[in-house]
Amino acid sequence: MTPEDSLSVLFGLAGLVNPFALLIGAVLGWYADSRKKLIIAGFAAAALSVLLDASLNMGGIAPVGGYEGGPLAVLPFRFVGAVLIAGLVHGARKRMRGAR
Repeated sequence: MTPEDSLSVLFGLAGLVNPFALLIGAVLGWYADSRKKLIIAGFAAAALSVLLDASLNMGGIAPVGGYEGGPLAVLPFRFVGAVLIAGLVHGARKRMRGAR
């Protein structure tokens, strides 16, 4: 795998925009009651998405994004994506509450 291929994998579906990490991060961001908990939500979303990918891979289903490296290689990128989406959802929820 060339460096260009690995960058597209890390910034693509396997890493930064992984749907499992984004969905989990959005849900945890919705229920976070302070901005400090968004870091915890991002880490939990990244870890859970890696565990989900690993369990699917052991069951014979290819991981999302089709990467060949270990699942821990994509963990930091999933963390960043999950923190970003958790922050957006958290901000949207606070804004919705303030409009009432």
